[in-house]
Amino acid sequence: MVDHPTPDAPTTNPPDREVLTSTVAEVWNDSAVPAIEAHIAVPALSPAFDPSWAEAGHIDTVLVAASNWLESLSVPGLTVHRRDLPGRTPLLLVDVPATDGATNDGTVLAYGHLDKQPEMVGWDDDLGPWTPVRKGDRLYGRGGADDGYSVYALGTALVALDRAGGQHGRIVGVIECSEESGSPDLPAHLDALGDELGSPELVVCLDSGCGDYERLWVTTSLRGLVSVDLRVDVLTEGVHSGAAGGIVPSSFRIARTLLDRIEAASDGRLLIDELFPEIPKARREQAAQSAGTLGRPPAFPWADDTHPATDDVADQLLARTWGPALEVIGADGLPQLADAGNVARPSTTLGLSIRIPPGVDPEAITARLTELLTNDPPAGATVTVSPGWGATGWDAPPTAPWLADALQRASTTWFGEESRWIGEGGTIPFMAMLGEQFPDAQFVVTGVLGPGSNAHGPNEFLDVAFAERLTGCVADVLHAHATRAGTAV
Repeated sequence: MVDHPTPDAPTTNPPDREVLTSTVAEVWNDSAVPAIEAHIAVPALSPAFDPSWAEAGHIDTVLVAASNWLESLSVPGLTVHRRDLPGRTPLLLVDVPATDGATNDGTVLAYGHLDKQPEMVGWDDDLGPWTPVRKGDRLYGRGGADDGYSVYALGTALVALDRAGGQHGRIVGVIECSEESGSPDLPAHLDALGDELGSPELVVCLDSGCGDYERLWVTTSLRGLVSVDLRVDVLTEGVHSGAAGGIVPSSFRIARTLLDRIEAASDGRLLIDELFPEIPKARREQAAQSAGTLGRPPAFPWADDTHPATDDVADQLLARTWGPALEVIGADGLPQLADAGNVARPSTTLGLSIRIPPGVDPEAITARLTELLTNDPPAGATVTVSPGWGATGWDAPPTAPWLADALQRASTTWFGEESRWIGEGGTIPFMAMLGEQFPDAQFVVTGVLGPGSNAHGPNEFLDVAFAERLTGCVADVLHAHATRAGTAV
């Protein structure tokens, strides 16, 4: 819930609303959507999932396509630069000067990414990760919603502002290609860019979610991430289970026992106190307001009678942002059922992924996990914890009055409904990086990952009509930033 005084009034005329609306519709549907369909068709896996990404060339393909499309728009002054660093995925830097009529020419940093999650099993028979399929407003395929659409939404918004006589400050677009791997290449690129980013007053990120497809949703917070591989060794090689059973301890049982040190098996509550920061009062109020708007819990493809621990929608919204959660995301040492023999297996390795609330230190949690899992192992088994990548969560700074008003007006203009604020459970490492580097910046983090969109899973889809309206909201917010009096913070 945002309660602000009356914002500064814009000092220039608004863009021609009819032209803005028609241009967004024209460019989005006739140009951007076909480009997104082409993007879906390319298996541009993030480097964590394709170590041979450079040789495969798919990331290069989607980056070149995005660059060519942006340059084709003929937005005044727009330039696109590809940045390469040895051994790292490339980065696309988009730079657009402020319009002549902007009373505030401060820098807006727009963020997106072009790399993708792996295929995942379970796609419907008529769908597939690399086959764009349109069904009504839904465009199915990997990477359309997460997050290939974002660069095309940004370009569409800029064209619409230009044609409608709208204004914008200096726009710097940072489009990376390693986000789905935890953005390991981004810090090096930011260091190499140096002062080219300037000092952003406003950050616009379109890589987040929405509670429904009926209004603009603004992300208030994001969780961080800790990942480790837990390995238990009990033998140097597999042996006959009949001979070993009852003598050799099961590596799986020991791994399961170790998990009990960090997670309550009965309800999934994590047992590390440092994972439970105090939830700010404002975030509780926003969760209650959003829960009242939604009137239902977040939608998931539940199996049969499976259900969440609580039916309270506000508590569920808070739990997915301000509560930690453990998932075993993979395992080694376990053969497929068709290949499984009666063998006492020598080892079991479990991939553990823990979502951590904003403000929790991933390095400290990794160290605590290592201590808890390796100390005094059952039956003297060899227990190894190998840290993976980690990321810090993010909590948005207080929203400036001008921005709160701009977001509300944009939502009512394009959706006919007031905007809402919601926390998300995913991780966008760049937000925490930017929050630390530019503490005075304002943030608009939003996106298209709403009910059923299923990013990272099978049947991912982009709601094309929703994304079109979201693009219009972006255009209006950029105009509001460029036309307000005084500073932008």
